[in-house]
Amino acid sequence: MKRISSAILLSVFLFTTVAFRFQDAPLQKVPSVQIKSMDGKMINTSEFANDGKPMIIDFWATWCAPCKKELNEIAEVYGDWQKETGVKLIAISIDDQRNSPKVKPYVESKDWDYEVYLDENQDFKRGMNVNNVPHVFVLNGKGEIVWQTNVYNENGGVEKLHDVISKVAKGEKPE
Repeated sequence: MKRISSAILLSVFLFTTVAFRFQDAPLQKVPSVQIKSMDGKMINTSEFANDGKPMIIDFWATWCAPCKKELNEIAEVYGDWQKETGVKLIAISIDDQRNSPKVKPYVESKDWDYEVYLDENQDFKRGMNVNNVPHVFVLNGKGEIVWQTNVYNENGGVEKLHDVISKVAKGEKPE
């Protein structure tokens, strides 16, 4: 009986210690990776900033229909989001060197008001542990990743993203 009680106490102690460590763990920041702007200039992802306001990093590809649908849907409300929260959206194309020439014409045809970069080698994708697209990250004003999703939901997904950004802009923890 003493062994069982000791084992239970040890389990509870270890669980609470691990749980508190996860809660107190520092939030992940964007890794330092070189990517290209659409005009061919190299930029380091660690330089992404937004003057203490939230940022969205959205991984997408020209061959990904849900990605394009999501970014086009956000484009319709992006101006309002910027006025309300100061958010900046950075769209990262994971199209390889063979397909990356399609990115600029597509973006220009849609008149997106986003910063768009090319991750042709997919180094940034790997650095952020992105397995599939679309994959959206929300960063707080300190550049820490506070929320992410890798599913586009036609029914309320963009509204959920707006809710997350609104909370982050107020300094609240997103759900």
